[in-house]
Amino acid sequence: MAGFGLEEIGIPGGVYLKESLTHCTDPLKAIEEFQVENGILLPSLRPMLHLLDLHGVKRLDFHNSIMEELRDKLISQITELGKREGRERDRKLKELLTKSFPVIKIKALRPVVMCILKHMSHVEDKYLKILVRDRELYEACDTEVKRQIWKDSQALFGDEVSPLLTGYITNKEDTLFSVENLNNLFFSPSPKARRQGEMVQKLVHMIGRNVKLYDMVLQFLRTLFLRTRFIHYCSLRAELLMALHDNEVHDIIAVDPCHKFTWCLDACIREGKVDAKRSRELQGFLDSIRRGQEQVLGDLSMILCDPYAINFLANSVIRLLQHLMNNEAMPRDNSVLVLMLRMLALGLHSWDMIESQLFREPKLDPQIVTKFLPALVSLMVDDDVRRFNAKLPLDERESAITIIEHSGPPPDAYQAYLQESSVACILAMYYTLHTATRKDKTALMRVLGTLATCHQDRAFQDTFLHSLVAALIPMADDFSTEDFCTVVFDEFFFTNISRENVMRHVMKLVWYIHPKLPPVRLDTLQKALQPGPLQGEAIQALYEKFQTRVQEFQEVQNQPTPMNEMDSPLMAVPTPAPIQ
Repeated sequence: MAGFGLEEIGIPGGVYLKESLTHCTDPLKAIEEFQVENGILLPSLRPMLHLLDLHGVKRLDFHNSIMEELRDKLISQITELGKREGRERDRKLKELLTKSFPVIKIKALRPVVMCILKHMSHVEDKYLKILVRDRELYEACDTEVKRQIWKDSQALFGDEVSPLLTGYITNKEDTLFSVENLNNLFFSPSPKARRQGEMVQKLVHMIGRNVKLYDMVLQFLRTLFLRTRFIHYCSLRAELLMALHDNEVHDIIAVDPCHKFTWCLDACIREGKVDAKRSRELQGFLDSIRRGQEQVLGDLSMILCDPYAINFLANSVIRLLQHLMNNEAMPRDNSVLVLMLRMLALGLHSWDMIESQLFREPKLDPQIVTKFLPALVSLMVDDDVRRFNAKLPLDERESAITIIEHSGPPPDAYQAYLQESSVACILAMYYTLHTATRKDKTALMRVLGTLATCHQDRAFQDTFLHSLVAALIPMADDFSTEDFCTVVFDEFFFTNISRENVMRHVMKLVWYIHPKLPPVRLDTLQKALQPGPLQGEAIQALYEKFQTRVQEFQEVQNQPTPMNEMDSPLMAVPTPAPIQ
């Protein structure tokens, strides 16, 4: 065993032994004396050591086994002490640390020192500085000790957190782009299941109850959101807060001004609706922001920019419009609808607000309610009229001219606001998803192409394309007609096919529907989807797998069908009469 540190606590170590051997006249006798003086001071044990010698047990192995047994018992007693509360506990732990810290570099004894450090509510800076300077000691520290180091070292904490944030984003993108994934879709997991994810739980453990570390993580998320525009950082902002809520970490959730709002929104997402009571609570939170507290809007906007929040709000608006249409009510008179539009606007302006540091809630354009929503409802009415008409007997159906009127281009107000308003754009995207989910081919063909001109290219975000492709795959039979292919590919996807993410989503769609595509269309798609030399390895590999899949299918289709014996033309020839 290395000896450094032993002398500091009054135990002769390597330095003492070296001095003894240097100045002694009989080295063997000096070694024997050292063994007697520093061995286990138990007279009854000494005769037994010779018995161990006869069995070939080395003295080192024996002493190590004794030391390990004593070490484990000591660690157990320290753990029990750490569970207590009060000043006496802190005093004893501090006293133990003072006596044991000098041997921290002896690996066999290090676990004892680390156990003491783990259970101390406050470790003095002189110890923390030694731990930080030695990488091996730092890595051996428990998270409870590292937290005390991290709170004064943002760079070191950032190094530890960075892989978790990267892993979180990677997991989200894997779900969005996975070709094989048709069941566990991006929006499928519940809020509770999402925040039970590995990366979120690791972050929760790293933060513990330390408000300063929590604030650091939030600052990392804001910075990364600004730098990358990845909306998944907004998801992590909400999931982290609610994971701490689940663990009842009151030290943190009590000081986060977004807690009650996030908790209420999470309950709405979990229940799949915003009732009148929740609506009043959410509106109360938004209206209670006072002068001097405007910066809270930045964090609220991030929570509302979370794609799961956007998905919930937009779907809720579409359902509510359907309800208002069935009851012949006006959108402008529904306070819950207006609140959801207000929250959508706040979430969709999150990046601009944080980037500009102008924390003002964006004003909702009144014409979204008075002009765009009526245009959207008129499309829904047309969908219901067509669906109802299709159920009637042939002799009672409307004339062809009337049906054409219910399937023509969308109203001008609908198309105009797509290009000008992010709120209108999101609602149009989710209405389009609604038509695809219902397999309403006419309605989908009517509006899908208009999304190509959406405000800030929002219709080409991964979360929407992922959901759209998942809804289009079950409509595979409709891709056998060129008019449907023209709308889906030419009028929508091909307008932005140069973007790598769009190529990957289209490849997933064609991966499943290619057997139904006309040969010329499939050939066009294969050429359009071929990645350029500067594009990433992931899409190159996906394209190769895609090509192989298509070729294997075509080879199977081109194989001649084996002839059945009963189909042979020889079977029609009469059997010759037997020779007499």
